[in-house]
Amino acid sequence: MQKRTKPKMKTWKKVVLFLMAFLITGAACYGAFTYFSFQKAVEKMQAQEHPNNNEAIISDKLPHIDPFSVLLLGIDEREYDVGRSDTMIVVTVNPEQKTVKMLSIPRDARVEIIGNNTVEKINHAYARGGIPMSIATVENILNIPIDYYVAINMEGFLQIIDVLGGVTVNNDLDLSHRQYSFPKGEVTLDGEEALIFTRIRYEDPRGDFGRQLRQKQLIQAIAEKAASPSTLFKLNDIFDVLGDNVQMNFPMNNLYQLQKLYANLNKDIDQLQFEKGDGQRIDTLWYYIFDEQELIDISSSLQQHLEIE
Repeated sequence: MQKRTKPKMKTWKKVVLFLMAFLITGAACYGAFTYFSFQKAVEKMQAQEHPNNNEAIISDKLPHIDPFSVLLLGIDEREYDVGRSDTMIVVTVNPEQKTVKMLSIPRDARVEIIGNNTVEKINHAYARGGIPMSIATVENILNIPIDYYVAINMEGFLQIIDVLGGVTVNNDLDLSHRQYSFPKGEVTLDGEEALIFTRIRYEDPRGDFGRQLRQKQLIQAIAEKAASPSTLFKLNDIFDVLGDNVQMNFPMNNLYQLQKLYANLNKDIDQLQFEKGDGQRIDTLWYYIFDEQELIDISSSLQQHLEIE
């Protein structure tokens, strides 16, 4: 009796199966490489040290459960100079309420620099004692704990905008600086333009407050663009930029929790701002002097958001 032979698989089915196997293998390899790249970048961000950072800053907060605060420091680093915190933003997050508050601190605010026993501009705290002294000084004026920090070398960090293919912000005022022009309305920025956009100060009638507004807009625009699916194949380049230009104290497991938390947060951030203080010249230097009642009110608002009794 003659044996029946199995019909051969059609060529197109073989091709489809081969392609599927190739894509799955490629995706697995890319995923493993991306994870390794991410882990390497995080280790680098946690390992970087400022010359004055002589103590570890560790928080036991669980970002997906506990309300927490973050101090964002935008560092203006120059050659032969330890740098100053050109930008200081406090962010508080309440996971249960799914809400975020963001407060910009004027760089020229006259405060006591905790640990240095001086009264001077708050952006000098970083130059005097690095991240620990910046945190201690902010904690003292706002009367809240700072759980986490992210310190960014702004000039290098904004390379990430070029990796993302530019970001778009809604500019509320016609602005220009040297050869750069930023018309009112939606403006798409590359990295170099974004750096100028966030540094404009004297050309804006609102001075430092206008600059703070633009900085917060840019942070939000970067976060939104980075969270979009289109960045999937740019992750390794993004991690390279972060590893070279960011310092932070978020542990690896907290970063995964933050990723899940971000998807559930209300993206309508409550923007807080100091508006009632006065400018004053003291010993030839110009300072921003807080309005005491406004400072108390803002401190109280942040305490409530962090559920501090």
